[in-house]
Amino acid sequence: MTMMENKARFFQIFHEKIHREGADKLLDFLEKSDFFTAPASTRYHGAYEGGLLEHSLNVYDCLADLCARAKDRYGLEYSDETIAVVGLFHDICKVNFYKVSYRNAKNETTGVWEKVPYYTIEDTLPYGHGEKSVYMLSSFIHLDREEAFAIRYHMGFSGSPDDKQNVSRAMELFPLALFTSFADSEAAFLIESRNQEA
Repeated sequence: MTMMENKARFFQIFHEKIHREGADKLLDFLEKSDFFTAPASTRYHGAYEGGLLEHSLNVYDCLADLCARAKDRYGLEYSDETIAVVGLFHDICKVNFYKVSYRNAKNETTGVWEKVPYYTIEDTLPYGHGEKSVYMLSSFIHLDREEAFAIRYHMGFSGSPDDKQNVSRAMELFPLALFTSFADSEAAFLIESRNQEA
């Protein structure tokens, strides 16, 4: 999908699923930020313009699928709004986080050195990853405890500097955190990395 198609789909999901107080202020913030054009990383998945939006939509889709299966298998049920909030905004910490810089690289075809753009990090709010997303999102909308833990621990064991027991305990107490971690990994490693290779 194009960036414009992704943006249209994002607005459709947002308006259909998210109705809590402060949603209008959150949307206003997003429209004034680089959420729709930012990359998802500097060199891994989604390291291109619009990568963060695409990744957020992919995580939302994967999370919705996992939650549907969790309802059938384990009787765990999450609202459409919860799935949308967690899926779409688990990485809101990456808003206004990257900037474009330039470096010299040799053009493989012509052999001429050229200035090429690349992404660097400019973190003006160094507050971790998952916890920063919870902090930023909570300034606009209320998160229930399970939503907050799902966003906080969406990186699973790979991203948390916490004692690994905290990650395990969070996933045991709040299964949505486990599902969000799976959805994030599925989106990054199975969907996005394969799309980049194609």
